[in-house]
Amino acid sequence: MSSTSLAATTPLLTLVVLAAGMGSRYGGLKQIDPMGPSGETVLDYTVHDALRAGFGRVLFIIRRDFADAFRASVGERFAGRVQVDYAFQELNDLPVGGVLPVERVKPWGTGHALWCARAALNGPFSVVNADDFYGAQSLVALAAFLRGQSGGVGVVPIYAMVGFPLGNTLSEHGAVSRGVCTVTADGALRDIEEHTGILAAEVGEGRRYDPATPVSMNCWGFTPEFLPQLDAGWRAFFAARGGEEKAEFYLPAAVNALVQAGTAQVRVLPTADHWFGVTYREDKPRVQAALADLVARGVYPSPLR
Repeated sequence: MSSTSLAATTPLLTLVVLAAGMGSRYGGLKQIDPMGPSGETVLDYTVHDALRAGFGRVLFIIRRDFADAFRASVGERFAGRVQVDYAFQELNDLPVGGVLPVERVKPWGTGHALWCARAALNGPFSVVNADDFYGAQSLVALAAFLRGQSGGVGVVPIYAMVGFPLGNTLSEHGAVSRGVCTVTADGALRDIEEHTGILAAEVGEGRRYDPATPVSMNCWGFTPEFLPQLDAGWRAFFAARGGEEKAEFYLPAAVNALVQAGTAQVRVLPTADHWFGVTYREDKPRVQAALADLVARGVYPSPLR
C-alpha cells in the first residue's frame, strides 16, 4: 500500500477534550482565563502540544446550551490548524429505556461525557480535561503509545494513562483529591483509588503521601476497543444507580473496573512534567509563573503559533 493510500485510510489521532463542565466560563460568554505571557489559555498549550506530537483532530465534548459561545470563543481559535469537531454531553442521553430522575440536574460524570461522544470516535484517541496543563512529554508519550497499538481477536486490549508524580500535582493553597495509583514493577496499572484531603508538605496538617506516587489526572490513551467496554460499564452503572440524583460515572472508575475484571490492561506512562490546574483562585499566579518560566526557557514560543 502506498503512503498516500495509507494516510487516507488510517484514522487521525484524536485529542478528546472534556469541556462539558466548563459552563460557568463559556456559557457566560467569558473567555478561559489567560494564563500564558501573551494571553494564552491552558487549553491553547494542550492543543499546541498535541499538534506537535502528531494528533490531527480535536474533539471537544461540550453542552448544547453553550455550544455557540464555545465555538466562537474557543473552537474558532484552532480552525485551520487542526480538524475540530464537537460532541455533546446531555443529561437525557441515556441507555435505551433509561428514565432521567425528575430532580436530576448534576452531570453524569466524565465517563458519561466520553460515552456521549462514542459515535464521533473510530480510531485511537486520547482524553484530557479542558482546563488542565499536562505538558509536551505527556502528549508525546500518548501519541507514541497509540501508534504502537494493534489489536486482534482474543487479545486483551491495552490502554494507557499518564502517571504524574503526586508531588508535581499539589496546590500550595489547600487540600486536593487525586486518583492514587498502584503500579506493577513492569509499569502496568494495578489499581486506582480516589483519595481526598491530600496536602502539600508546607500546608497544615492532613494526609500526605510519597511525592513520587503516581496519580491519575485524567490523561488517557484508548483504542476503539474501549468504546463497547465503556458502553457496558455505563449501562451497568445506570442500572444500579441511575435513580440517584447525584451519582456520577467517572472515567477512572470505569477503567479501573476493567483492570480489576482482567478485561483490559493499562500501561502507566511516566512523565516528569508538572500538572498545572487552578483548583483554588490563589493558584492562578503560580500557573502563570510556571508558564512564563517555560516560555523563558524556550519550551514554548510566545505567542503560541
